[in-house]
Amino acid sequence: MATEDLQLRDASAVLAKAADENFPVAPFFLPRAWRDDLMAVYGYARLVDDIGDGDLAPGGADARHLGVDPEAAEDRSALLDAFEADLHRVFDSASGQPRHPLMRALQPTVRRCHLTPEPFLGLIEANRQDQLVARYETYDDLLAYCELSANPVGRLVLGITGTATPERIRRSDAVCTALQIIEHLQDVAEDLAQGRVYLPAEDMKRFHVTERDLAAPTAGASVRALVAYEAERARCLLNEGTPLVGSVHGRLKVLLAGFVAGGRAAVSAIVAAGYDVLPGPPKPTKARLLREVGAVLRGEG
Repeated sequence: MATEDLQLRDASAVLAKAADENFPVAPFFLPRAWRDDLMAVYGYARLVDDIGDGDLAPGGADARHLGVDPEAAEDRSALLDAFEADLHRVFDSASGQPRHPLMRALQPTVRRCHLTPEPFLGLIEANRQDQLVARYETYDDLLAYCELSANPVGRLVLGITGTATPERIRRSDAVCTALQIIEHLQDVAEDLAQGRVYLPAEDMKRFHVTERDLAAPTAGASVRALVAYEAERARCLLNEGTPLVGSVHGRLKVLLAGFVAGGRAAVSAIVAAGYDVLPGPPKPTKARLLREVGAVLRGEG
């Protein structure tokens, strides 16, 4: 198989994960240029998360693309450093062509949409933080993490569509933070298995929840109460950000409605599970997601 074919296959394996997200990444109804740009950004965000989570495809292809020594192919910090160096090549042509195929795919989007490095660097920094911080003492600490790990994605969507304003960015940040918190609630057991807890320690103490409780096969009353509390916080953030949808028009309005609806539907799935997220991530049905999209577009809820 030719080198270029191998690189395309490696990139496709990352992009294929878009179907598992709580929200539509680049739905068919958008203009082709937007879809291409959104998938380029998604490829970047997914790859940096896979590096941070140690979830890269076996075989070390991503490390080779980034020029990382095979002996350091499992070193997440070394991979993130090489990834950041490749990002600088995206923005500075004098540094040479980006090495990773997903970075090369990102470069035309960056130039066409006049994107800046800051949101991309934020995502890298979030994954660096994941290597050092496994617990969050307060809700404010968690929000600061979401500022790096989630909010840049919404800002990039606004940048790609040419609709960024200070008010829209504020609303977008609320939606993105909510989506991140909801994902953490869905993945409590999986995160704990990886040594991470994204439930604020101060809230765990308030609801008398220990990490042993989180490791149980099913949630007891105290865990369910804690999850309900955090889910309500996320729902309030979604409501704070929902006016973003009404501030735009056309296909972009439908896309943003999909983001908000994905969060609402995920919260509904958590509620339907009785706030017991420990057996596995509660997932919304497609029918529920479509109902929520319609409700958001009608300005309901």
